[in-house]
Amino acid sequence: MHHWNFRDWVLRLAPALIAAVALTGADVAQAERVRDLASVSGVRTNQLVGYGLVVGLDGTGDQTAQTPFTVQSLQNMLNQFGITIPEGVNPLLTNVAAVSVHAELPPFSKPGQTIDVTISSIGNSKSLRGGSLLMTPLRGIDGNVYAVAQGNLVVGGFGGEGLDGSRITVNIPSAGRIPNGATVERSVAAGFNDTDFVMLNLNTPDFTTANRLSVAINDMLGPASAEAIDAVSVRVQAPKTPGARTSFLSILENIEVEPAPAAAKVIINSRTGTVVIGSNVTVSPAAVAHGSLVVTISETPFVSQPEPFSDGQTVLATDSGVSIDEESDRMFLFAPGTNLNEIVQAVNEVGAAPGDLVAILEALKQAGALRAELLVI
Repeated sequence: MHHWNFRDWVLRLAPALIAAVALTGADVAQAERVRDLASVSGVRTNQLVGYGLVVGLDGTGDQTAQTPFTVQSLQNMLNQFGITIPEGVNPLLTNVAAVSVHAELPPFSKPGQTIDVTISSIGNSKSLRGGSLLMTPLRGIDGNVYAVAQGNLVVGGFGGEGLDGSRITVNIPSAGRIPNGATVERSVAAGFNDTDFVMLNLNTPDFTTANRLSVAINDMLGPASAEAIDAVSVRVQAPKTPGARTSFLSILENIEVEPAPAAAKVIINSRTGTVVIGSNVTVSPAAVAHGSLVVTISETPFVSQPEPFSDGQTVLATDSGVSIDEESDRMFLFAPGTNLNEIVQAVNEVGAAPGDLVAILEALKQAGALRAELLVI
């Protein structure tokens, strides 16, 4: 396999760059940058998690009777400083709360850099407002410590409680954040320079877009520079020197590619009634009659009065009436090749509610007239 040096790469790329500059006036209104369409394989974040204590709360900490692990955690911490709590003593730690701490370690993070952390109560603490997180190691899935968090919390929620038990809460006071609250202690090896190529993974799998991406890269870098592996991945030959590879990717991610049109889909959220219709959805010739029956039942109370000097009694009775009305003007026609705008306009003209629209779309799909995939989530 041919290995590029930085000089060869520059000489090979220079003619393509000149051609690209000459074509800057071309129509790229529908094009998107590679950095918006795909990500580089191996360049990813890593999740970190830890367990710690928040102190300094104003009586809103854990109720230790229900959360014994908070007391145990504090005892373990005090033991490290040579302080021992006598047996049988159960301290009331209303200003301490046990919390989980999680963060995302960005790619290429180096020791000494800082990252944001999120703190959430795992006991019955009512609020973390005003608290400070004690030193908490953050571990990756491999069990190694990659960062250490500590600092004062920023809590967006608050609440109040009355003596009779009534209370009000705004947002979530049992969770908060510490901007730049963790210091990175270990970097994650990404294997970024281990191969002679880089792999671009599309954010939305599509064979057409993958092929167009490889063609665009080959037009700029030369034949056989890129190859579409499948609907997701495009493999691109790249220089192996770290500096050259970084410069190469800075140019590669700014290449503009016109993605393939989105697939024709109709998505229905069964919980909220939300209906999303893609721009490429069409309908074959079909006539739709959508009506509803309105049944009205009314009851009119009246007094039943007996004849004078009879043994009857005055009673309250009701007179029931039932009427049925059928709404009219509920039929519309879909002509051949009806597009999204015409579908929406036709449905709006008959005043169909979201539930009615779902019924219409499902009926069209069953009739084979809906040229789209119908997804119910």
